[in-house]
Amino acid sequence: MLLQDMRVCVMGLGYIGLPTASLLATRGCTVHGVDVNSAAVEGINRGEVHLYEPALDVMVRAAVNSGKLKASQEPDHADVFIVAVPTPLRDDKQPDISFVEQATCTIAPWVRPGNLVVLESTSPVGTTERVCELLRDNNPALRVAARDEPGGTPGFGEEQVYVAHCPERVLPGQILRELVENDRVVGGVDRPSTEKARVFYGTFVAGEVLGTDSRTAELSKLVENAFRDVNIAFANELSLICDRAEIDVWELIGLANRHPRVNILRPGPGVGGHCIAVDPWFIVATEPETSRLIRTARAVNDSKPGSVIGKVKSRAARFTAPVIACLGLAFKADIDDLRESPALEIVEALAEQKVGRILAVEPHIKELPPRLIELGVEPSDLSTALRQADIIVVLVDHRAFSYVDSKALQDKVIIDTRGIWR
Repeated sequence: MLLQDMRVCVMGLGYIGLPTASLLATRGCTVHGVDVNSAAVEGINRGEVHLYEPALDVMVRAAVNSGKLKASQEPDHADVFIVAVPTPLRDDKQPDISFVEQATCTIAPWVRPGNLVVLESTSPVGTTERVCELLRDNNPALRVAARDEPGGTPGFGEEQVYVAHCPERVLPGQILRELVENDRVVGGVDRPSTEKARVFYGTFVAGEVLGTDSRTAELSKLVENAFRDVNIAFANELSLICDRAEIDVWELIGLANRHPRVNILRPGPGVGGHCIAVDPWFIVATEPETSRLIRTARAVNDSKPGSVIGKVKSRAARFTAPVIACLGLAFKADIDDLRESPALEIVEALAEQKVGRILAVEPHIKELPPRLIELGVEPSDLSTALRQADIIVVLVDHRAFSYVDSKALQDKVIIDTRGIWR
């Protein structure tokens, strides 16, 4: 089936679902987007977006105006169902797949033989098989794909419902480009499901579409982010060692990286975002006895904000009434995303502990989060913060911060967790 002949239902219109839905619609698909947020649904149907991603507003407007994209709070019949809902961590560091389960139960009455159901939400191993169970439970008439057994025969054929996992692997700020250009991993619960998903993604992905089984696909996404987390933890641990030894960690890493087979990453105030700070825990939750290195890396990175807070408090003790300018709240450079942000955690803690007057500079958001306002954190532009501050804490390496005149930093206490002013 050609892409322009397909009907696609996308469950969840957030950072992945909305770009995916609008991309497919501009490629000719008839797309029915579903979200529980009524304000977001109403805005999308007016061609407006409720989150920031470069060029997303233009693509959504074009998709809606073409009549190919419509948002609703209820699903509809489709050829392909894409589940792109959140999979957060609970307070006990266990994955919460309740949104996936709810979305699956919601679409079950609408699914028909021959349909493809794709889970794109980052999930612990076995979640795609859980989707199959819920489809069967909520629509017993369906012949839903079952996991291939070694030496077994493929699934039911055209009368079955195909189920696969295709994890997203895009970078905020470049989502629309990377949805098309990046290689994708698709893993079906059986071989026909894998092939069905490969064909679908091959209609709009320019990168290679790599087929495997659902469990391997689920773990591949978790491993990608756990690998990065472990390497960041090494850099963050080095920064702590260097603080104790009175060594410039940036110089040290620069020298070590001159070795042809060494590439140490840059340390920071911690690790944030919806992937690297979360996904490794999914592995730990599934295999707690064998994921010792991954668990330790998470502990190192989770502890880094505390070390930054301690350093700020130590410097602030020199002043009677310190003014502390915190540069950046996002979890990474040049985006507005505050999810799991160590910078936000640090600013909130400094305010809660009344370390001083806190000025927050975040050029990518319009207003501070309510909790910071409640704690008395003051929003500020960069020039005002630099002028008024006794202590300047660089928490995010936004491009806007890298052009500061060194004269503005004279007589200031500088805590540069990102190394942008070396």
